[in-house]
Amino acid sequence: MSTRTKELKFINFLHTELELTNADIAVALRHKKFDDAPLPMLLWQYGLVNLEQLEQILDWLDEQR
Repeated sequence: MSTRTKELKFINFLHTELELTNADIAVALRHKKFDDAPLPMLLWQYGLVNLEQLEQILDWLDEQR
């Protein structure tokens, strides 16, 4: 599976399972360009997901490997 396909699948997960908006995701993606931190951590750091949601994200990512 290509990196782009994996990214789209992850974005879709964020939309459908965690109900994040495009704006929420865009904030984290903008900061990723500067911070070079993992997207899940940026989502949490900027208050876009809580710890429970962060755990869901990490579990989902682990399942994708």
